Amino acid sequence: MPDTTTMPLAPMTPHAAISAFNYLRAVQADDVDAAREFAGAEPRMPELLVDVVTRIVVPVTALPGPQAGEPCADTFALEALGRVFVTSLRVWAQAGPDAAEGIARAVIDFAAQFLTEDHEDVADVLRQLEAVGVGQALDAHPAPAGAHPVRLTAV
Repeated sequence: MPDTTTMPLAPMTPHAAISAFNYLRAVQADDVDAAREFAGAEPRMPELLVDVVTRIVVPVTALPGPQAGEPCADTFALEALGRVFVTSLRVWAQAGPDAAEGIARAVIDFAAQFLTEDHEDVADVLRQLEAVGVGQALDAHPAPAGAHPVRLTAV
């Protein structure tokens, strides 16, 4: 089986990035109705969430470059843990649309454990990740001239 965590990812479309982050924010806010609506509008939600989590987890857990010096055993363990986490979520996503909430909660927990500082809220981190993810998607898939700008839906 190829190691897909080290293969370059195809850019997400703006719609896919916005849909995934809308769903993540709804789950994080425990807004069951909004989460159900977002998931119902996008039957591939589990796969979109795995795409998002791959873009978050791989850079956080990757081995440092040569400028960081010689990696230690902990850096190898963290990199392996990141691969296992992403692979597990990818397998879980194959269960279908009902897997979306569990995957979203795993992404939210990862953000809470690894990406928040003492003074930050997970919702703030998700907004920051969304801004980066949607920005990358827009860079990869620019809107045609004269199109309306993309607006993010607040939950």
